[in-house]
Amino acid sequence: MPDSDTSPPSPAPPAPTETAANASPISSGRMALLFAVMLVTAAGNTAMQSVMPSIGTALNVSDVWISIAFSGSALLWVVCAPIWARRSDRRGRKAMMALGLVGFVVSMIACGLVLWAGLSGWLGATATLLAFAAARSLYGGFGSAAPPAVQAYVASRTPRSERTNALSLVASSFGLGTVIGPALAPLMVLPFMGFGLTGPFIGFALLGLVALILLRWRLPDDQPQFAARGVAASYDTATDTPDFDADRAHADPAHADPAPESPRAAQAKEHDADLESEPPRLKWTDMRLRPWIVAQLLGGHAQAMVLGISGFLVLDRLDLRAAPTEGAGPVGLVLMSGALASLLSQWGIIPRFKLGPRAATLWGIAAAIGGIALLSVASQIHVIALGYAIASLGFGLFRPGTTAGTSLAVTRAEQGQASGVVASIAGASFIYAPALGVWLYGLSDWYAFGLIMALCLIALGHGALKLQADKDLTREGERGG
Repeated sequence: MPDSDTSPPSPAPPAPTETAANASPISSGRMALLFAVMLVTAAGNTAMQSVMPSIGTALNVSDVWISIAFSGSALLWVVCAPIWARRSDRRGRKAMMALGLVGFVVSMIACGLVLWAGLSGWLGATATLLAFAAARSLYGGFGSAAPPAVQAYVASRTPRSERTNALSLVASSFGLGTVIGPALAPLMVLPFMGFGLTGPFIGFALLGLVALILLRWRLPDDQPQFAARGVAASYDTATDTPDFDADRAHADPAHADPAPESPRAAQAKEHDADLESEPPRLKWTDMRLRPWIVAQLLGGHAQAMVLGISGFLVLDRLDLRAAPTEGAGPVGLVLMSGALASLLSQWGIIPRFKLGPRAATLWGIAAAIGGIALLSVASQIHVIALGYAIASLGFGLFRPGTTAGTSLAVTRAEQGQASGVVASIAGASFIYAPALGVWLYGLSDWYAFGLIMALCLIALGHGALKLQADKDLTREGERGG
């Protein structure tokens, strides 16, 4: 600041850099809402996975067909997630989160009713699976709108140096959901109400409806002009508003700042106006993304196979095929152990050791290899749970690492599209990998686990050679993402 009024005027401020733009973090209330959106869907999906092996056994359906029933939904997820991500750049993140929750609720209710009809004898096994696949596809088509919107909301409001921690917090909502889902699923199996094994579907549909109401009620509307418009611009004078963001500037006047606009805020608005053109379409073949996409595809397919196999492995190695209802508890226990390990990685290891994207990716896939090796030979419940937990801890590091790497590889204006790419890749991993893993597992344990280990080893080698160094990715810059 000048010492006297006779000093020459200071030069006009430069365009706001990313650091300045993100001086004001996302409020704890908004983060809690975002966390709840992801938590409910993760818990519902994991609860479903914990009871589906028992439902398949009760319907006398081959294991591989249970896995194939999810393939159509995963394919729709791959196609639709990027579409919803681009739409969130124009319609706002909140609208897409709400659409995703609606898709989740409707899909869970439809799946529960179809499976109830099948278990009650109203539908044959084949008709039940076909109807279930159709009902599940509602989640792939519409539920895929929520995760890209949440990721883009967080990424566009977080500086590069904090991106891995912020996205790992979002990912941890999945981890916590996968603890809650298997824990609550056996409690929702209510024979006296007639729902039986389909009770968790109805229960989590109701929880999804509660999350939808809270989201619509508590999160302000946002209508970003392009993918980066949700970012705050903060300046160093007391007269500037410290948290000028898209939620208040482009939406409900009740959330607008009452203070008059300062000259520097006006200059920032003019700078933003120059950037309102929509960025070019982001493709999977983009050279900036390619190393991270390859790593995600390799590790994602391995994780999908492990998840697909785990429930059937528990039933087989604990000799519970003859008592499918009793199998929900042990399967849920194993899935809970993995979920708790994922939370440890995302709430403890990443922030404690300040892991960057490359370090989290490489250490994660290395830990997953060790866990998968133990799981492949385990025959007792506590050893199975330990092996699955170690593998999940590794994937709990790997997923946020590759997600943050993808986000940091592109500009801020491309965050919405980048989140769509990440969600699409996650869906691609579940199109055929779980069914392939279960089919190979039916032939021989060693075929399935051999392929999973090979994918992880290739991912580790690829990451060591191709992924960009953390110090380069997290460097702040005016054009960084």
